[in-house]
Amino acid sequence: MRAISQDTFGGPEVLHPVQVERPEPLPTEVLVRVVSAGVNPVDVKTRSGGGMAGVLGDPPFILGWDVSGVVEQIGFGVNTLQVGDEVYGMPWFPRQAGAYAEFVTAPSRQFAHKPRSLGHDEAAAMPLAVLTAWQSLVDAADVRPGQRVLIHAAAGGVGHFAVQVAKHLGAYVIGTARAAKHAWLRELGADELIDYTATRFEDAVSDVDVVLDLVGDGHDATSTRSLDVLRPGGLIVPVPSGFSPDLLRVVEDRGLRARPFLVEPDGAALTRIARLVDDGKITIGVEEVLPLEKAAEAHERVAAGRTKGKLVLRVAP
Repeated sequence: MRAISQDTFGGPEVLHPVQVERPEPLPTEVLVRVVSAGVNPVDVKTRSGGGMAGVLGDPPFILGWDVSGVVEQIGFGVNTLQVGDEVYGMPWFPRQAGAYAEFVTAPSRQFAHKPRSLGHDEAAAMPLAVLTAWQSLVDAADVRPGQRVLIHAAAGGVGHFAVQVAKHLGAYVIGTARAAKHAWLRELGADELIDYTATRFEDAVSDVDVVLDLVGDGHDATSTRSLDVLRPGGLIVPVPSGFSPDLLRVVEDRGLRARPFLVEPDGAALTRIARLVDDGKITIGVEEVLPLEKAAEAHERVAAGRTKGKLVLRVAP
């Protein structure tokens, strides 16, 4: 089968097409013919030796965790899916899933039926980003109606879903994004927006219950600065930088809270999210769909950090 692999860590140029053996499903697994695969910042970081490289080990490996496709074969014991079902999922994360390929295998319950209202390109843009938004706000933060939620990088792949999930949960949603993206984010449900290129967010907002930090301390100390906008007992969920011991000490000293977070495969949550999509309560931003062979270009654009929504690779010819 066709795939995009890498033999060493490095820049986008290390990604190259290969032919590899098609996997076979084990008991309780399904073989999915990949139609489209989403591209995420964690793919870019892992390619260069960061991200989930510590989990995957040294190359060669095939990147990608976002999948939308069709069940081609089922293993013994699979009861939730049938051959021919259209599914989407984020299999195996943080272990290798190999979504930049024509076929993947994974436990059947790591997939869900794709939203009926979406094509595969849009569905492939969802799993990792929407599950990050969902699990961080629903499970980690337990957002309640009326709470004030600040979302950094609100126009990004995770951010634009987080705006919609927070609004669905009844929160007052504040986002940071460039001014050019404010109108779009208001359509998605944001109540208040801050142009971080013109205003320091801590000068514009206060009394926040939850900060979902999708930027991290690696860029302008966003996590640490966010503590200044939290009300007493407020919560920060720092996604890119993880659970820094230094940040934890500051959080505890100030009487605030922090939650460790890493997204997990979650077919049950994807089933709930698919219903929200089909009911028109969550929409998907896809900037462009590129052929699988242009994975390197997709990585360059994601690394630049200026995409509106997601980039997707079309795997099926």
